Amino acid sequence: MTEQWRVEFDAEVTFRNGGSLSVQGFRLDSPGPELSDAETGESLVRHLGLLMVGEVAVANRRMIAEPHKGSRGVEVARPAARLVDLSHPIREGMITYPGVPGPEISDHLSREASRSVYGPGTEFNIGRITLVANTGTYVDSPFHRYQNGTDLAGLPLERLADLDAVVVRVAGDGRRAVDRAALLPFDVTGKAVLVHTGFDANWGTDAYFRDHPHLTADAADWLVSQGAALVGIDSLNIDATDGPHRPVHTTLLAAGIPVVEHLRGLEQLPASGFRFHAVPPPVVDFGTFPVRAYAVL
Repeated sequence: MTEQWRVEFDAEVTFRNGGSLSVQGFRLDSPGPELSDAETGESLVRHLGLLMVGEVAVANRRMIAEPHKGSRGVEVARPAARLVDLSHPIREGMITYPGVPGPEISDHLSREASRSVYGPGTEFNIGRITLVANTGTYVDSPFHRYQNGTDLAGLPLERLADLDAVVVRVAGDGRRAVDRAALLPFDVTGKAVLVHTGFDANWGTDAYFRDHPHLTADAADWLVSQGAALVGIDSLNIDATDGPHRPVHTTLLAAGIPVVEHLRGLEQLPASGFRFHAVPPPVVDFGTFPVRAYAVL
């Protein structure tokens, strides 16, 4: 981190309408290691929001290397944000779910064909993709489960982007069914709840389609009661798939809580204190679509 500086000084402020203000040993953030008396006086006036100032006399000024405290008018240095990609890349023919065909990727206009359309040295590719909505890492809206539910176009961005998030870690504990008890230690109100099972390590293999981790019905009930904003998992399905019922989808989507499945890389995230994004295109009368899910640390 770049070294930060503050200035310590005494000052006498006189006002045009009479009166004065004296400070001794006052400290303010400085944008750098050098600050003149005049600049120090201007910083004091700006920091205190003083009006009708006639003169500022600064004395005993000295520079101190110490972290900024947040003086008005001085930008506080912050570490650069780190972005963590949480989506699986979409490739020709890849299988996301048993029985669901993989995407077909082709050219609508190839680079070669475009040369007859544009001027010399100018070429473009316009691609075509045919895919089932449940491909790769995707988000489910209520319309996925309910005919009259909110579709992708109706989902507010506030439920999909810049969400405070928490990670529920169950990876490595042999747990297949993630129940209410596993969630109880977490404050999930208004947050994206990302369940880290580690099952994404099986992505691209037949093992990904068998004995996958999932949430239980009582976990879904608790998430709704606590006001979770979104729920995601790094597994084949948020529900158990060895039977005909889908209680977790049913409960969460009925409450308007989007579901993100097939996440990856959750081991890279802290337990909390980051923002989560998973935004699909706003397709009308569509319930599910791939997303570029990512976290901002």
